[in-house]
Amino acid sequence: MFLSDIDIKKALEAKEIVISDFDEKRLQPASYDILLWNKFLVFWRHHTPYIDPVKKILPEYREIILNDDETFVLHPWVSILGVSIDYFGSDKYLVQLSWKSSLARIWLLVHNTAWIINPGHFLNITFELCNLNSVPIILRPKMEIAQILFSKISSPCSKDYKKVWRFKDWEDNFVSYQEKK
Repeated sequence: MFLSDIDIKKALEAKEIVISDFDEKRLQPASYDILLWNKFLVFWRHHTPYIDPVKKILPEYREIILNDDETFVLHPWVSILGVSIDYFGSDKYLVQLSWKSSLARIWLLVHNTAWIINPGHFLNITFELCNLNSVPIILRPKMEIAQILFSKISSPCSKDYKKVWRFKDWEDNFVSYQEKK
């Protein structure tokens, strides 16, 4: 069962949900709109002849950081990684990411790299952003990019995500596929 706007507000007040810089204007009937940050990872095609995840032959990326007044031009059939400004999570609820229909209608695919956020995981979420249109799409820091939904789970989890997690912060989540130097 998904939480309604009323239940999201109650859970925020009870500190069962964390959303940094909560803005009631972004609260929808059963979701909360989250914003795109200014950090992107762009695949360097010419540096990677192929990818073999089993052998840990992974792509090389470069990080692009925009000023708030700059734009990122996402060309047709290009995929990049982006991250949310919003830091969020819950020890009690499962969090799911959903597209904004307005962006889906212009063929901007916005996908969470993990689809769900387990209870106990607090993060700035990493997005896969892909332009499926035949013309470029402009991305701007602080634009509404996706929405998050909160679901009740049937019982408390037997494993604490904070003890089994792979990603401790947004940077770990953002660059998890690369070896840290």
